[in-house]
Amino acid sequence: MKATCFCVVFLLPFFLRHGSAAVEGIRGYCGPVPATDAELIHVAMNLEFLEAEFFLNSALGRGLDSVAPYLALGGPPPAGGKRANLDPLVRQIIEEIGYEEVGHLRAIYTTVGGIQRPLIDISAHKFAMMVDEAIGHRLWPPFDPYLDTVNYLLASYLLPYVGLTGYVGIIPNLSNVTTKALVAGLLGVESGQDAVIRTLLYERALEKVAPYDITVAEFTNSLSILRNKLGMCGIKDEGIVVPPVLGAEQRIETNVLSADEMSLSYPRTPQEVLRVLYGSGDEHVPGGFFPNGANGEVARRFLEEKA
Repeated sequence: MKATCFCVVFLLPFFLRHGSAAVEGIRGYCGPVPATDAELIHVAMNLEFLEAEFFLNSALGRGLDSVAPYLALGGPPPAGGKRANLDPLVRQIIEEIGYEEVGHLRAIYTTVGGIQRPLIDISAHKFAMMVDEAIGHRLWPPFDPYLDTVNYLLASYLLPYVGLTGYVGIIPNLSNVTTKALVAGLLGVESGQDAVIRTLLYERALEKVAPYDITVAEFTNSLSILRNKLGMCGIKDEGIVVPPVLGAEQRIETNVLSADEMSLSYPRTPQEVLRVLYGSGDEHVPGGFFPNGANGEVARRFLEEKA
């Protein structure tokens, strides 16, 4: 990638200023929540529903109900999904990821039982709202994840990484060898999906996202800073280009895999995951991709506490 050093020098004050602001804000509860293994995994199942619907609809123009409707347990169909304008390579990759998410749902359903698919909003408007918040002002024309390949990859950047950090976060609190094996298997594939998406974005890191005067790398940094802010538990998220001090062994600006100072995956608790997916920064306040909130005992308990 050409001119990487220029990009890092440019992004360093931006990342440090906005990144530190996100971490220094009000912190939420970041500890474990009382729950069974199944209840913890069901929090992640909400995200698996979201990913399945987003990736299948984008690649095929149809979602989970066209592949394995029984997994939805009668839950409402998603709102706003449609076939994205993708190049042939990315379309094939996204179709594969969509089918992998169906497999994840089936694995959870088979191992610990399922939950009803919640109402999911994957409309362009929802993604535009999150992007606007990340960038700090309203983009015009509004960001449309379905417009082209670059926009779609940026929208996809929002999803698998939250899933993998969520799985990393719950593993220490699982008590059963069967559920640990399940989550380890889910984590491996979610991590791979995230790595593929981040690699495709890194290839385009210095490209400007049309028609905005913002590079792909700047977009990813802004989205990661937003997720840190919403999660309210410190830095758990980094863009695809970082100052070397934040790179692997503090030696490199390339950040295809987001990891801590020892190159280990960051963990997120169930409440952090919900804060990010709701876009509210509060596990008690639904919104974002889940207008009525997520399903499962843990998610519903949080919603009831607010009421």
